[in-house]
Parts: sequence; structure tokens; C-alpha cells
Amino acid sequence: MKKALITGITGQDGSYLSEFLLEKGYEVWGMHRRSSVDEHFGRISHLEGKINLICGDLLDLCSIQRVIKEVKPDEIYNLASQSQVRHSFDQPHLTNEINWIGVERLLDVIRKYALNSRFYQASTSEMFGDATETPQNEKIPFNPVSPYGESKLKAHKAVRRERENGLFACNGILFNHESPRRGLEFVTRKLTDGLSRIKLGLPQRVTGKDYIEVGNLEAKRDFGFAGDYVRAMWLMLQQEKPDDYVIATGENHSIKGFLEQAAEVLGIKINWEGKNEEEVGYDQNNKKIILIDKRLFRPVEINSLIGDSSKAKKVLGWKPQVNFTELVRMMVLADYGRLRKMGE
Repeated sequence: MKKALITGITGQDGSYLSEFLLEKGYEVWGMHRRSSVDEHFGRISHLEGKINLICGDLLDLCSIQRVIKEVKPDEIYNLASQSQVRHSFDQPHLTNEINWIGVERLLDVIRKYALNSRFYQASTSEMFGDATETPQNEKIPFNPVSPYGESKLKAHKAVRRERENGLFACNGILFNHESPRRGLEFVTRKLTDGLSRIKLGLPQRVTGKDYIEVGNLEAKRDFGFAGDYVRAMWLMLQQEKPDDYVIATGENHSIKGFLEQAAEVLGIKINWEGKNEEEVGYDQNNKKIILIDKRLFRPVEINSLIGDSSKAKKVLGWKPQVNFTELVRMMVLADYGRLRKMGE
């Protein structure tokens, strides 16, 4: 039986990857910070008794050594990170310490104690930043514009360096991937949760207001389903040779488009008034439900990202199974059902 170690197991991707690997017959271990289990255990609570949790932190070299020595994994999936792009502008040093230096520590331990293991690093489309070409594939130059993107690029290069030195190490350049398990701090869940609250007559989760405050509605992203993307992670580590792969749907949609699609699932028709940062969304009863808050904009915005996963389709045999409409519907119905049940 193969052993897999997943860092960041309590996150969205960690929960889906755990399920996938269990179905493949793996013994699954999850490295977690103690506080992350307390905060996010709900995403993996249904796996209690099926996976093994072990305390460790990418900020602490000794804990990483202890985990690797104890688990002796065949495959390592590094999903742990400071993943909030907006927060990275406020906490650039912490973001760098976790997303880059933490990966350097992990690679150093693997080189010393688990040289025969196979390693997956969660890279990101944010590394393309202000992209020079569209769509983005593995050959397009990186041009990050946020501390998050910069930190991930440094880790990405470290993984490539170790691969050149003989480690079986892959980077998955994943474009935006969402699900009902996405954290509520991310914009897609904020929208599906927020619209469900409006439909049920509930106040917004953080502000207590009866409308949703959003940032840049015109930003476009390539949205896929997280459950599809973890399959690509596993496929990378099953190949004869390690390599880097873009994982994406090849379509992009604006935040406004995501919002309108989500509202449609709930039977809400959004009518827009005003332009640019003064734009306001009203429902069919002329009630204000969407307001732009300039404070929610990133200091440096990326207008559009769209991925070309031709290489993954050709080499890995991977392609997404859930389309944009299905993804949004899945997320909306999950949030609406959850909130409705809580109100009963």
C-alpha cells in the first residue's frame, strides 16, 4: 500500500485529494498546524478514522523532519500555503516565509530523508500575473504582480532546481479552482453564500448588511472544480518522468459573470445601474443587493487569466469534467441548503 503525505490537508484541495487517494487504496497522512485543525476540521471530519493526522508546520524545520521520518511517504503533496492574494500585500514577509522558504525547508528534508519519494508542489496561475500572452501555458514567461505570486514563483523555481538534481518533483500550475468547500474568505464562496443569505432574508456573514460588498467585478479568471484538479495532481506523480503542467479549463469568466450565474440559480435577476466603481446591483424588486467597495480591490489588479492545459490533456490524459455552469450551481445549492437548514 502506497503512503501519501498531504500538507495543508484541512484545505479545500486537501479534502478532495484525501478522498481521491483513499479510493485509490492509499494510506493517507495529513500534516497540519494545530490551529488549522481547530479552524477547518469540518472539511475533513467525514474522513475521521480513514486518514492519519500528524502535527507539523512549514515554518518549523524540526517538525518537518519528524513528520517525514515517521511517515516515510511514497508521495508528498504540498498544498500548504498562505493562499490569500489580497492578504499577501499586507503580510508579504509571512507569505514569503510560508510559500517559499517553507518549501525550501521541505525540499531540504526530502533530499536528506526521503530521496525516493515523489513530490508535488501547488503552483498557481498568479505567477503569470500581468501575462504577456493569452492563453497561458507552460512556456509563457511568468510576471507576478503580488507578493503571493512572487513567493509561489520562488518555490516553483526551487522545485525545478531539485528536479534537475534528481528529485522526482512536479509543479502543478493550477488556475482558479472552486467548490462548496472553498473558504468563505474567497470571493466565489462570498458570493454564493451572500446571495443565498439574500434569498433567505439573512444578514451578510461578516458585515451584517442586507447587501453584498464586492471588489473588482471585471476581473476575469479561469474557474474549474477542485475535485477535477486533484486528479491532475495525482496523475503528475504517476508519470515516468517529472514535469510541470498547467491545469485549467480554457475558459474565463468575470466576477460579475460568476455573480449573475449564481443569482440565476436562486431565481434572482440582477439589474445594474451606474458605471465602473459606482456600479450597483439591484434585484427584480429594485432592492440593492450588490455594492462595490473600493477597499476590496487589490493594490495591483490582474485583469484576465486563462489557461491552456493542452500538455496535461496530451501527456496526463486529463481534462475537466465539471463545467462552469455546473460548478456555480453546485456551490450555490450547497450554501443555500446549508443556510436554510441552519434556519430551521
